[in-house]
Amino acid sequence: MQTAGTVIGPVSWERMSEGIEKVKDRLRRAAGALEGAGIEYAVIGGNAVAAWVSRVDDSVVRNTRDVDMLVRRADMPLIIPAMQRAGFIHRTVSILGGKGHIEMFLDGPGAKARDGVHLIFADEKVNNEAIEPSPAVSDVDPTHPDFRLIGLLALITMKLTSYRRKDQVHLLDMMEIGQLDASWLPRVPSSLRQRLQDLLDDPDG
Repeated sequence: MQTAGTVIGPVSWERMSEGIEKVKDRLRRAAGALEGAGIEYAVIGGNAVAAWVSRVDDSVVRNTRDVDMLVRRADMPLIIPAMQRAGFIHRTVSILGGKGHIEMFLDGPGAKARDGVHLIFADEKVNNEAIEPSPAVSDVDPTHPDFRLIGLLALITMKLTSYRRKDQVHLLDMMEIGQLDASWLPRVPSSLRQRLQDLLDDPDG
């Protein structure tokens, strides 16, 4: 259904492909900026899920507009100029409801927040409601050739901690291809095991 004020253009495979390529380019540039400045980071979020899932079955990979990076808060004085040199614009955005702030980098003047690079701080809880803190920035998979990819256990833990619908969908994708199953129950923090058990017991919700 089209809402008032929304203009819907024609279907375009080219625009769909360009959207995916823009996210990949943003990820490469952000990772390159941090690598070039000697700053430790890890790719997290939907891109990390896509990287891990593609190792088993690339037909299950979902596209994402977000580029999420795990960094140390103490490195922000180095991160900001490194990202600015790569063309990104730093913004600190308040979260609705007074739940804190989000540090992000817009991809140039006029860019939308959802098209930016969003930072999550290592070893800290995302908010007061989070059950577990974010993992250490050093918890990466050493075999990924293109960027510092968060380790699978750390990624699963982050998804179980956030546990929004899209996080549950990502976990269900891993379950569908056999990448995540009951054998992971003793590996995740005890505080999150019931959430994983619930998904295993009733994947259809």
